[in-house]
Amino acid sequence: MSRVDFYSNAPDKLMLARQIAQKAYKQGLKILILSEDEEVLNELNTRLWSDVVTSFIPHCLASEPHAHCTPIVLGTNLGELPHRDLLINLNAHTPDFFEQFTRLIEIVSTDDADRLAARQRWSYYKQNNHPLTNHDMSK
Repeated sequence: MSRVDFYSNAPDKLMLARQIAQKAYKQGLKILILSEDEEVLNELNTRLWSDVVTSFIPHCLASEPHAHCTPIVLGTNLGELPHRDLLINLNAHTPDFFEQFTRLIEIVSTDDADRLAARQRWSYYKQNNHPLTNHDMSK
């Protein structure tokens, strides 16, 4: 059963996704960062490349040929990737395949629509008995 962590009240979802991915990478995990919005993925890709040189995080878009052997992949779906350790969801809905992952991270901004969608996802996970934790980023 997947463990689900919510990071709520995030002032910058992409910055937090980068930080979480960096920490998970240092722990040796294979990570998929999921968004159906190509602009979000491209912005995160740019941020990961433009980070401090000493903290480079190896990553690529799922469409790239070496995605299967890159520790952090940014994509719109799981596809044929072997990444099953950590899923970072940037979508407003529950990913269909999240139970294939050991851990799921949901990042929620301060936007009202984003918070409402997150409440619905929280209810879904709770009803299906997934272990839930919330980390309030405003504190």
